[in-house]
Amino acid sequence: MRIVVIGGTGLIGSKVVTRLDEHGHDAVPASPTSGVDTLTGEGVKEVLRGADVLVDVSNSPSFADDDVMRFFRTATTNLVEAARSAGVGHYVALSVVGADRLPESGYLRAKVAQERLITESGLRHSLVRATQFFEFAGSIADAATENGTVRLSGGGVQPIAAEDVAHVVGRTAAGDPLDGVLEIAGPDAFGLDEWVRAVLTARADARQVVTDPGARYFGALLGPNSLRPGPGGEVAPTSLAEWLAR
Repeated sequence: MRIVVIGGTGLIGSKVVTRLDEHGHDAVPASPTSGVDTLTGEGVKEVLRGADVLVDVSNSPSFADDDVMRFFRTATTNLVEAARSAGVGHYVALSVVGADRLPESGYLRAKVAQERLITESGLRHSLVRATQFFEFAGSIADAATENGTVRLSGGGVQPIAAEDVAHVVGRTAAGDPLDGVLEIAGPDAFGLDEWVRAVLTARADARQVVTDPGARYFGALLGPNSLRPGPGGEVAPTSLAEWLAR
């Protein structure tokens, strides 16, 4: 199949392209560097011409509330319209576990808006909701650092390796549309503070992680299961210990 991967040069997208190529598909990475800009629409119709599947793993360059909402609404609208015109048979998008439970977060509100545009488009689709990537622990710590101290809540998380996310996204793209949601998570549950503390310790990062129940995660207060998958979610194989050992 010809599978166009929007965001195909990023952390997840590049891995998805590699996996699809290895399985004999014609995987086309698309991003602003290749002349495809989903915000302006430049190159979108052209790259989707003849595509069987569209995979969107792109992300907003800014996480400011207005910016991220504008990005996902505009980009997804442009992609939906171009996919309809091109006769794309399957629209796969990567989203976030718990997005619909945390409306205080501007980023997660924008992901819900993206999901809604896809599900209401009339296109066959699959939404893959993943938990936080192991690779993002450092940036989460940076965003929560005040005067050299990392303040995070103990809200429940079940982080996952980017490689495992790419595997599921690629497998989904090569399969039949789900016309629904698949949740994926890593094998181990932690508190957000506990997970980030473990990663910083492994990296010899001297910052202290302080548990603060009132600390917000990108604008949202977390509960014990806010960012954890519901029943029926798929559990990926790579543990945090295995990922750190690599």
